[in-house]
Amino acid sequence: MTVPPQPQASDSQQQVQQATDDFRRDYQLVRSQIARVIVGHEAIIDGVLTCLFVGGHALLEGVPGLGKTMLIRTLSQALHLQFSRIQFTPDLMPADVIGTNVIVEDEHGRRKFQFMPGPVFSQIILADEINRATPKTQSALLEAMQERQVTAGGQIRPLRQPFFVMATQNPLEQEGTYPLPEAQLDRFFFKLVVQYSGRAELHEILNRTTSSHDVQIEPVLDEQKILTHQQLVKRVIIAPHVQDYAIRVTLATQPQSIFAVPMTNQYLRVGASPRAAQAIVLAAKVRALLAGRFHVSFQDIQEVALPAMRHRVILNFEAEAEGINPDTILENIAAHTPTAMPDATTA
Repeated sequence: MTVPPQPQASDSQQQVQQATDDFRRDYQLVRSQIARVIVGHEAIIDGVLTCLFVGGHALLEGVPGLGKTMLIRTLSQALHLQFSRIQFTPDLMPADVIGTNVIVEDEHGRRKFQFMPGPVFSQIILADEINRATPKTQSALLEAMQERQVTAGGQIRPLRQPFFVMATQNPLEQEGTYPLPEAQLDRFFFKLVVQYSGRAELHEILNRTTSSHDVQIEPVLDEQKILTHQQLVKRVIIAPHVQDYAIRVTLATQPQSIFAVPMTNQYLRVGASPRAAQAIVLAAKVRALLAGRFHVSFQDIQEVALPAMRHRVILNFEAEAEGINPDTILENIAAHTPTAMPDATTA
Protein backbone atom coordinates (compact mmCIF):
# COMPACT_ATOMS: atom_id res chain seq x y z
CA MET A 1 0.00 0.00 0.00
CA THR A 2 1.43 3.36 -1.03
CA VAL A 3 0.86 6.20 1.42
CA PRO A 4 0.95 9.77 0.03
CA PRO A 5 3.91 11.77 1.38
CA GLN A 6 3.16 14.41 3.99
CA PRO A 7 4.80 17.81 3.52
CA GLN A 8 7.32 18.85 6.18
CA ALA A 9 9.05 22.17 6.63
CA SER A 10 11.98 20.94 4.56
CA ASP A 11 9.87 19.32 1.83
CA SER A 12 10.43 20.45 -1.71
CA GLN A 13 7.72 22.06 -3.78
CA GLN A 14 7.55 18.88 -5.82
CA GLN A 15 6.74 16.78 -2.74
CA VAL A 16 4.06 19.22 -1.67
CA GLN A 17 2.51 19.13 -5.12
CA GLN A 18 2.61 15.33 -5.16
CA ALA A 19 0.79 15.15 -1.83
CA THR A 20 -1.79 17.65 -3.08
CA ASP A 21 -2.32 15.65 -6.28
CA ASP A 22 -2.73 12.43 -4.27
CA PHE A 23 -5.38 14.10 -2.12
CA ARG A 24 -7.31 15.37 -5.13
CA ARG A 25 -7.13 11.97 -6.80
CA ASP A 26 -8.45 10.07 -3.78
CA TYR A 27 -11.16 12.69 -3.17
CA GLN A 28 -12.39 12.32 -6.75
CA LEU A 29 -12.25 8.52 -6.53
CA VAL A 30 -14.66 8.53 -3.59
CA ARG A 31 -16.81 11.22 -5.17
CA SER A 32 -17.12 9.29 -8.42
CA GLN A 33 -18.28 6.17 -6.56
CA ILE A 34 -20.99 8.17 -4.79
CA ALA A 35 -22.10 9.76 -8.06
CA ARG A 36 -22.81 6.28 -9.45
CA VAL A 37 -25.75 6.08 -7.03
CA ILE A 38 -26.63 9.63 -5.95
CA VAL A 39 -28.05 11.98 -8.59
CA GLY A 40 -27.22 15.65 -8.12
CA HIS A 41 -26.67 17.09 -4.62
CA GLU A 42 -23.07 17.97 -5.54
CA ALA A 43 -22.75 20.53 -2.73
CA ILE A 44 -24.03 18.02 -0.18
CA ILE A 45 -21.57 15.36 -1.37
CA ASP A 46 -18.69 17.85 -1.19
CA GLY A 47 -19.77 18.85 2.31
CA VAL A 48 -19.85 15.26 3.54
CA LEU A 49 -16.44 14.50 2.01
CA THR A 50 -15.02 17.68 3.53
CA CYS A 51 -16.12 16.44 6.96
CA LEU A 52 -14.49 13.07 6.27
CA PHE A 53 -11.13 14.55 5.28
CA VAL A 54 -10.91 16.93 8.24
CA GLY A 55 -12.02 14.36 10.83
CA GLY A 56 -15.34 16.09 11.53
CA HIS A 57 -18.95 14.95 11.64
CA ALA A 58 -21.80 15.81 9.28
CA LEU A 59 -25.46 16.55 10.02
CA LEU A 60 -27.84 16.27 7.06
CA GLU A 61 -31.29 17.81 7.37
CA GLY A 62 -34.19 17.34 4.99
CA VAL A 63 -37.63 15.83 4.62
CA PRO A 64 -37.85 12.05 4.18
CA GLY A 65 -37.15 10.59 0.75
CA LEU A 66 -34.41 12.94 -0.48
CA GLY A 67 -31.61 10.35 -0.42
CA LYS A 68 -29.83 11.35 2.79
CA THR A 69 -29.52 7.81 4.11
CA MET A 70 -28.63 6.47 0.68
CA LEU A 71 -25.81 9.01 0.35
CA ILE A 72 -24.29 7.99 3.66
CA ARG A 73 -24.67 4.28 2.98
CA THR A 74 -23.01 4.70 -0.43
CA LEU A 75 -20.10 6.55 1.13
CA SER A 76 -19.64 3.75 3.64
CA GLN A 77 -19.46 1.24 0.79
CA ALA A 78 -16.75 3.29 -0.94
CA LEU A 79 -14.49 3.16 2.13
CA HIS A 80 -12.56 0.29 3.74
CA LEU A 81 -13.99 1.15 7.18
CA GLN A 82 -16.16 -0.59 9.77
CA PHE A 83 -19.72 0.64 9.37
CA SER A 84 -22.70 0.68 11.75
CA ARG A 85 -26.18 2.07 11.35
CA ILE A 86 -28.19 3.23 14.36
CA GLN A 87 -31.88 3.85 13.74
CA PHE A 88 -32.88 6.46 16.31
CA THR A 89 -36.37 5.99 17.75
CA PRO A 90 -38.11 7.35 20.87
CA ASP A 91 -37.51 4.10 22.78
CA LEU A 92 -33.78 3.87 21.96
CA MET A 93 -31.65 3.89 25.12
CA PRO A 94 -28.05 5.12 25.61
CA ALA A 95 -26.90 1.54 26.23
CA ASP A 96 -28.24 0.62 22.79
CA VAL A 97 -25.70 3.08 21.36
CA ILE A 98 -22.56 2.73 23.47
CA GLY A 99 -23.00 -0.81 24.85
CA THR A 100 -23.44 -2.27 28.31
CA ASN A 101 -22.05 -4.73 30.84
CA VAL A 102 -23.60 -8.19 30.77
CA ILE A 103 -23.11 -11.21 33.02
CA VAL A 104 -21.27 -14.08 31.33
CA GLU A 105 -20.16 -17.47 32.58
CA ASP A 106 -16.62 -18.75 31.95
CA GLU A 107 -15.51 -22.34 31.40
CA HIS A 108 -15.27 -22.90 35.18
CA GLY A 109 -18.83 -21.79 35.83
CA ARG A 110 -17.79 -18.49 37.38
CA ARG A 111 -19.87 -15.46 36.50
CA LYS A 112 -18.43 -12.07 35.70
CA PHE A 113 -19.33 -8.82 34.01
CA GLN A 114 -18.22 -8.38 30.43
CA PHE A 115 -18.63 -5.27 28.35
CA MET A 116 -20.54 -5.76 25.11
CA PRO A 117 -19.71 -2.86 22.79
CA GLY A 118 -22.53 -1.06 21.03
CA PRO A 119 -22.70 0.10 17.41
CA VAL A 120 -20.77 3.27 18.24
CA PHE A 121 -17.61 1.12 18.27
CA SER A 122 -17.24 1.35 14.50
CA GLN A 123 -15.42 3.81 12.30
CA ILE A 124 -18.27 5.25 10.27
CA ILE A 125 -21.60 5.68 12.03
CA LEU A 126 -24.94 6.42 10.39
CA ALA A 127 -27.16 8.01 13.04
CA ASP A 128 -30.41 7.86 11.11
CA GLU A 129 -33.18 10.29 12.11
CA ILE A 130 -31.18 11.31 15.16
CA ASN A 131 -33.77 13.83 16.32
CA ARG A 132 -36.43 11.13 16.79
CA ALA A 133 -34.64 9.88 19.92
CA THR A 134 -34.90 11.52 23.33
CA PRO A 135 -32.27 14.07 24.41
CA LYS A 136 -30.83 11.51 26.88
CA THR A 137 -30.07 9.10 24.06
CA GLN A 138 -28.84 11.84 21.74
CA SER A 139 -26.31 12.88 24.39
CA ALA A 140 -24.84 9.36 24.39
CA LEU A 141 -22.90 10.36 21.27
CA LEU A 142 -21.38 13.54 22.77
CA GLU A 143 -18.22 11.99 24.23
CA ALA A 144 -17.65 9.78 21.21
CA MET A 145 -17.95 12.67 18.75
CA GLN A 146 -15.70 15.05 20.66
CA GLU A 147 -13.18 12.87 22.48
CA ARG A 148 -13.15 9.80 20.19
CA GLN A 149 -13.70 7.63 23.25
CA VAL A 150 -16.52 6.12 25.28
CA THR A 151 -16.72 5.87 29.06
CA ALA A 152 -18.68 2.76 29.95
CA GLY A 153 -18.50 0.28 32.77
CA GLY A 154 -16.12 2.55 34.65
CA GLN A 155 -13.52 2.42 31.88
CA ILE A 156 -12.48 4.78 29.11
CA ARG A 157 -12.54 2.91 25.82
CA PRO A 158 -10.87 4.60 22.82
CA LEU A 159 -12.55 4.41 19.43
CA ARG A 160 -10.76 3.25 16.32
CA GLN A 161 -9.61 6.01 13.98
CA PRO A 162 -10.79 7.48 11.74
CA PHE A 163 -14.14 7.93 13.48
CA PHE A 164 -16.86 9.64 11.49
CA VAL A 165 -20.50 10.25 12.48
CA MET A 166 -23.00 11.15 9.78
CA ALA A 167 -26.42 11.95 11.16
CA THR A 168 -29.69 12.63 9.40
CA GLN A 169 -32.56 14.58 10.88
CA ASN A 170 -36.01 15.60 9.80
CA PRO A 171 -37.06 19.26 10.00
CA LEU A 172 -37.91 20.13 13.59
CA GLU A 173 -41.48 21.11 12.80
CA GLN A 174 -42.28 17.51 11.88
CA GLU A 175 -44.23 15.39 14.37
CA GLY A 176 -42.26 13.24 16.78
CA THR A 177 -38.95 15.11 16.65
CA TYR A 178 -36.76 16.43 19.47
CA PRO A 179 -34.44 19.42 18.94
CA LEU A 180 -30.78 18.48 19.26
CA PRO A 181 -29.11 20.16 22.26
CA GLU A 182 -26.86 23.08 21.37
CA ALA A 183 -23.87 21.21 22.82
CA GLN A 184 -24.39 18.34 20.41
CA LEU A 185 -25.10 20.56 17.42
CA ASP A 186 -21.80 22.31 18.07
CA ARG A 187 -19.97 19.02 17.68
CA PHE A 188 -21.10 18.60 14.11
CA PHE A 189 -18.54 20.06 11.72
CA PHE A 190 -21.13 20.91 9.02
CA LYS A 191 -24.89 21.11 8.88
CA LEU A 192 -25.99 20.38 5.31
CA VAL A 193 -29.54 21.12 4.18
CA VAL A 194 -30.74 18.68 1.52
CA GLN A 195 -33.18 20.26 -0.94
CA TYR A 196 -35.61 18.71 -3.41
CA SER A 197 -34.25 17.38 -6.70
CA GLY A 198 -34.99 19.22 -9.95
CA ARG A 199 -36.86 17.97 -13.00
CA ALA A 200 -33.85 16.57 -14.86
CA GLU A 201 -32.50 14.96 -11.70
CA LEU A 202 -35.83 13.28 -11.01
CA HIS A 203 -35.80 11.81 -14.53
CA GLU A 204 -32.39 10.28 -13.83
CA ILE A 205 -33.46 9.05 -10.39
CA LEU A 206 -36.46 7.27 -11.90
CA ASN A 207 -34.32 5.79 -14.67
CA ARG A 208 -31.98 4.31 -12.07
CA THR A 209 -34.51 3.16 -9.51
CA THR A 210 -37.47 1.91 -11.55
CA SER A 211 -35.51 -0.22 -14.02
CA SER A 212 -33.04 -3.08 -13.85
CA HIS A 213 -30.19 -0.61 -13.32
CA ASP A 214 -27.83 -2.11 -10.73
CA VAL A 215 -24.67 -0.46 -9.45
CA GLN A 216 -21.92 -2.07 -7.40
CA ILE A 217 -19.88 0.34 -5.29
CA GLU A 218 -16.17 -0.44 -5.00
CA PRO A 219 -14.16 0.42 -1.88
CA VAL A 220 -11.49 2.87 -3.04
CA LEU A 221 -10.00 4.31 0.16
CA ASP A 222 -8.70 2.72 3.36
CA GLU A 223 -8.21 4.08 6.85
CA GLN A 224 -4.48 4.75 6.52
CA LYS A 225 -4.96 6.97 3.48
CA ILE A 226 -7.80 8.84 5.15
CA LEU A 227 -5.67 9.51 8.24
CA THR A 228 -2.78 10.62 6.04
CA HIS A 229 -5.00 13.05 4.14
CA GLN A 230 -6.42 14.41 7.40
CA GLN A 231 -2.90 15.28 8.50
CA LEU A 232 -2.18 16.82 5.10
CA VAL A 233 -5.19 19.14 5.41
CA LYS A 234 -3.87 20.52 8.71
CA ARG A 235 -0.55 21.39 7.05
CA VAL A 236 -2.10 23.66 4.43
CA ILE A 237 -0.91 27.23 4.93
CA ILE A 238 -3.26 30.06 5.89
CA ALA A 239 -1.94 33.62 5.97
CA PRO A 240 -2.62 35.70 9.11
CA HIS A 241 -4.85 38.18 7.28
CA VAL A 242 -6.92 35.36 5.76
CA GLN A 243 -7.26 33.67 9.13
CA ASP A 244 -8.27 37.02 10.62
CA TYR A 245 -11.08 37.21 8.05
CA ALA A 246 -12.40 33.83 9.25
CA ILE A 247 -12.21 35.10 12.82
CA ARG A 248 -14.10 38.32 12.01
CA VAL A 249 -16.81 36.41 10.18
CA THR A 250 -17.24 34.25 13.28
CA LEU A 251 -17.25 37.19 15.68
CA ALA A 252 -19.77 38.98 13.47
CA THR A 253 -22.35 36.40 14.56
CA GLN A 254 -22.02 37.39 18.22
CA PRO A 255 -24.52 40.08 19.30
CA GLN A 256 -22.95 43.35 20.44
CA SER A 257 -19.54 42.35 19.07
CA ILE A 258 -17.63 45.18 17.41
CA PHE A 259 -17.86 43.16 14.18
CA ALA A 260 -21.59 42.42 14.47
CA VAL A 261 -23.81 43.63 11.63
CA PRO A 262 -27.28 45.10 12.31
CA MET A 263 -29.03 41.78 11.51
CA THR A 264 -26.89 40.04 14.12
CA ASN A 265 -27.93 42.39 16.89
CA GLN A 266 -31.57 42.28 15.81
CA TYR A 267 -32.11 38.58 15.24
CA LEU A 268 -29.45 36.48 17.02
CA ARG A 269 -29.50 35.50 20.68
CA VAL A 270 -26.24 33.49 20.69
CA GLY A 271 -23.42 33.62 18.16
CA ALA A 272 -21.08 30.98 16.80
CA SER A 273 -18.51 29.32 19.08
CA PRO A 274 -14.75 29.02 18.50
CA ARG A 275 -15.46 25.62 16.96
CA ALA A 276 -17.08 27.52 14.09
CA ALA A 277 -13.81 29.31 13.32
CA GLN A 278 -11.94 26.01 13.52
CA ALA A 279 -14.41 24.42 11.11
CA ILE A 280 -14.21 27.32 8.67
CA VAL A 281 -10.41 27.23 8.53
CA LEU A 282 -10.14 23.44 8.18
CA ALA A 283 -12.86 23.27 5.52
CA ALA A 284 -11.21 26.12 3.64
CA LYS A 285 -7.97 24.14 3.61
CA VAL A 286 -9.80 21.28 1.90
CA ARG A 287 -11.14 23.71 -0.70
CA ALA A 288 -7.61 24.97 -1.29
CA LEU A 289 -6.25 21.46 -1.87
CA LEU A 290 -9.07 20.68 -4.29
CA ALA A 291 -8.11 23.80 -6.24
CA GLY A 292 -4.51 22.59 -6.42
CA ARG A 293 -3.23 25.16 -3.92
CA PHE A 294 -1.40 24.72 -0.63
CA HIS A 295 -2.65 28.02 0.79
CA VAL A 296 -6.11 29.29 1.76
CA SER A 297 -7.81 32.17 -0.04
CA PHE A 298 -10.63 34.51 1.00
CA GLN A 299 -12.93 32.70 -1.42
CA ASP A 300 -12.23 29.40 0.30
CA ILE A 301 -13.43 30.95 3.58
CA GLN A 302 -16.57 32.34 1.95
CA GLU A 303 -17.52 29.00 0.38
CA VAL A 304 -17.56 27.09 3.67
CA ALA A 305 -18.77 29.64 6.22
CA LEU A 306 -22.48 28.89 5.81
CA PRO A 307 -22.52 25.12 6.54
CA ALA A 308 -19.96 25.64 9.30
CA MET A 309 -22.07 28.18 11.22
CA ARG A 310 -25.77 27.71 10.40
CA HIS A 311 -26.22 25.26 13.29
CA ARG A 312 -24.03 27.20 15.72
CA VAL A 313 -26.12 30.37 15.97
CA ILE A 314 -29.34 30.65 17.97
CA LEU A 315 -32.17 32.88 16.83
CA ASN A 316 -34.06 35.14 19.19
CA PHE A 317 -37.82 35.38 19.48
CA GLU A 318 -38.06 38.23 16.98
CA ALA A 319 -36.32 36.20 14.28
CA GLU A 320 -38.57 33.20 14.87
CA ALA A 321 -41.68 35.40 14.83
CA GLU A 322 -40.67 36.97 11.52
CA GLY A 323 -39.60 33.69 9.91
CA ILE A 324 -35.93 34.69 9.60
CA ASN A 325 -33.62 31.69 9.23
CA PRO A 326 -29.91 31.49 10.11
CA ASP A 327 -28.84 31.30 6.46
CA THR A 328 -30.31 34.74 5.74
CA ILE A 329 -28.37 36.29 8.61
CA LEU A 330 -25.11 34.53 7.75
CA GLU A 331 -25.36 35.57 4.10
CA ASN A 332 -25.85 39.15 5.27
CA ILE A 333 -22.77 38.85 7.49
CA ALA A 334 -20.70 37.55 4.57
CA ALA A 335 -21.87 40.43 2.38
CA HIS A 336 -20.97 43.09 4.95
CA THR A 337 -17.70 41.72 6.38
CA PRO A 338 -14.69 43.13 4.48
CA THR A 339 -11.94 40.71 3.53
CA ALA A 340 -9.23 42.97 4.90
CA MET A 341 -8.83 45.58 7.63
CA PRO A 342 -5.92 47.99 8.25
CA ASP A 343 -5.33 46.49 11.71
CA ALA A 344 -6.24 42.94 10.70
CA THR A 345 -3.75 41.21 13.01
CA THR A 346 -4.67 43.23 16.11
CA ALA A 347 -8.39 43.84 15.74
